[in-house]
Amino acid sequence: MKRLAILTGMIFCCFIFNVVNYGQDKFGIVIHGGAGVIKDLPAELEKQYKSKLSEALEAGYKILESGGSSLDAVTKAINIMEDSPLFNAGKGAVLNDLGFAELDASIMDGHNLRAGAVAGIRHIKNPINLARLVMEKSPHVMMIGQGAEEFAIKNGFEMVDSTYFITERRLEQYIRMKKFRDSLEAVKGTVGAVALDKNGNLAAGTSTGGMMLKKFGRVGDSPIIGAGTYANNNTCAVSATGHGEFFIRLGVAKDISDLIEYKNMSLIEATDTVIYKKLAAFKADGGVIAIDKYGNYAMPFNTSGMFRGVKISNGINEVKIYK
Repeated sequence: MKRLAILTGMIFCCFIFNVVNYGQDKFGIVIHGGAGVIKDLPAELEKQYKSKLSEALEAGYKILESGGSSLDAVTKAINIMEDSPLFNAGKGAVLNDLGFAELDASIMDGHNLRAGAVAGIRHIKNPINLARLVMEKSPHVMMIGQGAEEFAIKNGFEMVDSTYFITERRLEQYIRMKKFRDSLEAVKGTVGAVALDKNGNLAAGTSTGGMMLKKFGRVGDSPIIGAGTYANNNTCAVSATGHGEFFIRLGVAKDISDLIEYKNMSLIEATDTVIYKKLAAFKADGGVIAIDKYGNYAMPFNTSGMFRGVKISNGINEVKIYK
């Protein structure tokens, strides 16, 4: 009888252990390539966007699948989008009023709330990498402009000429919008990623070229922790895209986390509240991607489209553009 009790106890413990591990093993990644007026894309261009989003999604997921960190997955996915001329980040960044790119980025580790951000960068190929360097190799959270680039040089970063970021497509947009300022079009393409790894750690990152024709060193929400990027293992990871000034004023990314933490909202409830109610109240456009500590995800936006993708270990795998 005693042996039976011991055996039963061992079986029960193994069952509990497997259940707990199963829950912890759920992992995944969500990415975005910007929200905005996106409709009726030419078939070939739509194919290019979906292909690049899929590439970034798969690269990030592969890291998670092999037991890698959410930080590495987020960084890798964003690097791929930064290197593509399709998005308003890195190679395809929009141009400021003077005709050159000024880049912003941020990253956050949900495990310990460490964060790094850079703004007004002109010569760093992958700004998200420099944001991560600020987080991991400095006592600061944000560095800007020349100082940030000096920090990059001291840590072995390769500098690129500012012309590297200028693509034919962005130059044409710049010339057209410079000439017809009364009919400025919305330029989408900010990129971001959020991930949950097998260890239960969350991370978020965002990278952008900001607003076309921006003046006077304007900085949007992408490098602002709590506005465009936020991650906390106790709640969720968030990356935002849209009209940055309003995302800053509302503290969108942190607000979503707070609604989960203090009002016990689900991830869907929290993201929907912020995007469809709070942001909409200001008639501001944009969206977010988010993943919580359980592997639930959300991708709400109030525009006609948002380049986005998600891959979760439970079989969910999709890339979308329109609503």
